[in-house]
Amino acid sequence: MKKKKKTEIRTARDLLASVPESSYSGVFISAFVYDLDLDGGVTDGIAVVTEDGIFAYERGSFVRSVLFSDAAELEFMTLVGACEIVASTDGGPVIVCRGTLRCSDVMAKNVRRIVRFRETGKYPTDGELGADRVCPKCGRRLRPGMNTCVNCADKGSVLKRTLGMARPYRKYIVLSVLLFFAGFAVNLLGPYVNRLLVDGYIDSETAKAAVAGGEGGAVFRGFALTICLMAGLGLSGYVMNSLRNLSVMEAGVRLVVDLRRTVFDKIEKMSVSTLSRRSSGELMRTVTWDTSMIERFITVDAPNLIQQSFLMIAVFAILMIKDPVLALIIVVPIPACLLVGVRVSGMFRRMYHRQWHASSESGTVLHDIFSGIRVVKAYRTEKREEERYDGATRKERDIELKNETVFNLFDPIFSFILSLGTLLLLLYTGGRILKGEMTLGEAMMYSSYAGLLYGSLGWMTRLPRMMSRTMTSLVKIFDIIDGGEDVADSDDPNDGVIRGEVEFDRVSFGYEDGGDVLKNLSLKVAPGETVGIVGRSGAGKSTMINLLMRLYDPGSGSIRIDGVDLRDMTQHSLRSQMGVVLQETFLFRGTVFDNISYAVPGASREAVITAAKAAGAHKFIVRLPDGYDTVIGEKGHTLSGGERQRIAIARALLHDPKIIILDEATSSLDTETEHDIQETLARLTEGRTTFAIAHRLSTLRGATYLIVLDKGRLVEQGTHDELMRLGGIYYGLVMAQRQMSKMKKE
Repeated sequence: MKKKKKTEIRTARDLLASVPESSYSGVFISAFVYDLDLDGGVTDGIAVVTEDGIFAYERGSFVRSVLFSDAAELEFMTLVGACEIVASTDGGPVIVCRGTLRCSDVMAKNVRRIVRFRETGKYPTDGELGADRVCPKCGRRLRPGMNTCVNCADKGSVLKRTLGMARPYRKYIVLSVLLFFAGFAVNLLGPYVNRLLVDGYIDSETAKAAVAGGEGGAVFRGFALTICLMAGLGLSGYVMNSLRNLSVMEAGVRLVVDLRRTVFDKIEKMSVSTLSRRSSGELMRTVTWDTSMIERFITVDAPNLIQQSFLMIAVFAILMIKDPVLALIIVVPIPACLLVGVRVSGMFRRMYHRQWHASSESGTVLHDIFSGIRVVKAYRTEKREEERYDGATRKERDIELKNETVFNLFDPIFSFILSLGTLLLLLYTGGRILKGEMTLGEAMMYSSYAGLLYGSLGWMTRLPRMMSRTMTSLVKIFDIIDGGEDVADSDDPNDGVIRGEVEFDRVSFGYEDGGDVLKNLSLKVAPGETVGIVGRSGAGKSTMINLLMRLYDPGSGSIRIDGVDLRDMTQHSLRSQMGVVLQETFLFRGTVFDNISYAVPGASREAVITAAKAAGAHKFIVRLPDGYDTVIGEKGHTLSGGERQRIAIARALLHDPKIIILDEATSSLDTETEHDIQETLARLTEGRTTFAIAHRLSTLRGATYLIVLDKGRLVEQGTHDELMRLGGIYYGLVMAQRQMSKMKKE
């Protein structure tokens, strides 16, 4: 990935170097590459952007130019297997340049830059457009929605921060540390007591002579007391270890609950554009699996790491004091193990990174299937979805099997290296016993200490695998927690009760995968007016509504309510004074009462019933088995479309909004139900500023006036009669619908 990126940059520079500055006019701003000529042949093309226009060069020669003074509009278009940039001029459309789909991202982003430059005088950067970013250290492309490179994250600071998250639970941690040192002392005493047992009784000539001389009672009492001491040490070690685990577990469980709440709150605050770059499976895995990994790290891995590190240091110190030569022999395998561990740690991290994403993708597929299970059954595609899920899980399985194979290949290598140390230990202690320089008890003590040391070292050999898995989860979580908010509240918000005056002031906006959807839109709506928004599919109607709800911020221009920019209001204050009724009404699994009162938590039963009556929903609700306490199915599928829509209207009415948004609110209903709902909507919008998008244009006749969007621009504005007399786009849409209606009747 990194090499490819460098090649692209070098090619662009080479092409630009071949373009003489005298061949274009205006101050140079930017340049981008394309790879097809207008005949469809492959070429080395570069488009130079200046303040005056765009100048295209192919194979070092100038081929065409488009001056901004001659081009009314610039548009990026995706074709079959290709893409192109087209300028609208007085003489007709002019193709500026053409490229394969490999160039589509670059060309689309530069069209948006140019359009924004012509509107604002500023040429935006990739970051300002939300473009794909790469890691500044390794050059790898960051995954969509992520701000941190998993491979280059500062592991030390991440671990330090993770341990710092446990600070509120320090009383449990302090207790566990005290218990740890107590248990630590028990572990170190064990080999010494074992030596006393062997040298003092089992392999002691003095003890044997005492038994032979008739003084066996005292010997056996001492022997029994030593055995009891060993049993006491074992029991006390077990008790202290259990208490330590319980103490750490208490801290871990509390931590993971708080952490999940923090991550969930952060996800809820993410903008729609940020959420759209992350899959549902990825987010669910972060909230559940990754937080559990942190709990495991805090409660299991980190304590074990501390314990094993202290144990290794203490054992090595004891051995150095007792027998320096033996200590050096025992640690001979350690450098080799450390070298292998350091070499494979980066590979392990990449392997777990791939496994993490494969698992999240399979979770996303499963979530999609369960969410659309009614569609799956309706089209009898169970087998196809089963194969899709099997494919995702097979991919996850193959990656996991490959990873486990690699891990299990390295484990024997570590074990073999450690076994060499054990053989050297046996060779040294055995030789000294044969020479009479060491007792059997001392040899067993040293062997026990070596066992503790190698046990700790064996645990350490699994550290790269464990840390790779943990670091992947930690980076994912902190990336979400630390991620900036695309749509953030102002530090000094200007909140208050709004009247409903709305103004779009030269608003432009584009999504990340193409050009601007809205272009220089200006509109002013007085309080209480109803504005019907009309246009062909893709004209920017829903985008305009999304901007008004501040699900996104404009790329340029501003939207004001009562003269206050939306960016100077808190999102809570803004949306608490808006009511939204969408085409696809979403109801939560729960009671009818819960779904209506969702907009106003804690609303009284009387208020809910009043809103339901105003929405025309009370009559069918009281006929349900448990009335307002009837539990409806997931997404409200146990109700009809009209019933769901009435509940949505009651929900909007309950908190008495000042601004109403109706986005295709009746397009999915039959004509008779739509007529009933329209009467309800009329009561909902009375005296409130309303923005309405409707599939059936006839439903907008009651609007104060209509606006017509075409390719993101406001091209027509007026009442129904005025627009019909104009004979423009609106007239064509109405006549097309009348023709369709006439054909249906025939």
